Amino acid sequence: MSTAFITHADCLKHEMGAWHPECPERLAAIEDQLIASGVGQYLARYDAPLATDLVMRGEAESAFCSVRPPGHHACRARPMGFCIFNNVAIAARHARFAHGAQRVAIIDFDVHHGNGTEDIFQNDAHVLMASTFQHPFYPYSGTEDPASNMVNVPLASGAGSSEFREAVLQSWIPALEGFKPQLVLFSAGFDAHAEDDMAMLRLTDADYAWVTQQVKGVADRHAQGRIVSLLEGGYALSALGRSVVQHVRVLAGLAG
Repeated sequence: MSTAFITHADCLKHEMGAWHPECPERLAAIEDQLIASGVGQYLARYDAPLATDLVMRGEAESAFCSVRPPGHHACRARPMGFCIFNNVAIAARHARFAHGAQRVAIIDFDVHHGNGTEDIFQNDAHVLMASTFQHPFYPYSGTEDPASNMVNVPLASGAGSSEFREAVLQSWIPALEGFKPQLVLFSAGFDAHAEDDMAMLRLTDADYAWVTQQVKGVADRHAQGRIVSLLEGGYALSALGRSVVQHVRVLAGLAG
């Protein structure tokens, strides 16, 4: 079954001003790397917004949404950071109310804590959120009394592959296995990459392939492989494009 690649020309129209890191060129960098790597030819292309429908109806096993602006800082009642609408929260709610999903997992590996997603879903028994993020760092949240359905693992400035992988194996995977999600959503931010100077974590291209493989195993066991991934951060254009290729390669079953 195919992996869907979902984007829309309107995502290029959002302009934050000259030299702003959240720029339309982010999506072009992803497109360029998908073409250069050869991965793009294996993806089924669609215009946004129907990713959750495709996966829940079984028309695609997984989907990657190359969309902007990002969303995970947007709270119940206000935008925040670079975020206007909380895309992953909309996807989770749609899966629940349009498709009857009772257990949705949200995986957030952006360098910033997804405070908006936590604000929306804290203490919601139908959603489990697992995240890593640099701390202390914007938005300075995620460590004080998180709700019981939040698996938040703060990482210190300078942390890299070993710390990240330990967090995934020791904290995320046991929680996900216990939750048995029927759908897995990624808040896929790639700004924890060592080349991204927006923050100070030290992840590599290979870490994004690895974490995708770990989470895909959970989805295969409990969710019939259903995964929807939505782009969040990632501002070093070359690293962003390469990391997305690693992520999508695993989603599409092309990793050898």
